[in-house]
Amino acid sequence: MSLETKIMNAMKIAMKDKDKVALESLRAIKSQLLLLKTDGKTEAISPDQEIALLQRLVKQRKEAYEQFLTNNRNELAENELAQAKVIEQFLPTQLTLEELEKELRKIIAETGAQDIKDLGKVMGIASKKLQGKSEGKTISETVRKLLS
Repeated sequence: MSLETKIMNAMKIAMKDKDKVALESLRAIKSQLLLLKTDGKTEAISPDQEIALLQRLVKQRKEAYEQFLTNNRNELAENELAQAKVIEQFLPTQLTLEELEKELRKIIAETGAQDIKDLGKVMGIASKKLQGKSEGKTISETVRKLLS
C-alpha cells in the first residue's frame, strides 16, 4: 500500500474520530506529497523520497516545538510535538542509540575508518544504509563520537 493510500485511510479515521491534531498532520503530509508529485521532475514518488519527506516534516515540527518552548508558548509546542508523533507513525521503526552504534561500528569496520578525517566516507555509506531509521543529525553525532 502506498503512502498516499495510507494517509487517505488515516485521514478518514481522523475525520470520524474528530481528531484535529491527526487530521492537521495528515493534511500536511498529503499537501507535501501533492507538491512533490506536481513539481514536474518525477512522475512517481519513490519510497526514499517519501521517507525523506516524512523526516523533513518531523524535523520541522520538532524545531517548531523547540522555538515555541523557548518563547513560553507551551500550548503551541505541545501541538507541534503531537503532530510530529502522528507523522512518525508512517516512518520505519527508528533505531535505538545502541542499535545505531552497533550499525555504525560495522560500517566503520567495513570502510576501515580510523579517525575523524574519514567522517565523510562513513557518513556517505551510513546515510544511505540507515535512511529513515535514524535522523541524520543523530547519525553524524554518533559517528563523530565513535571516530574521535
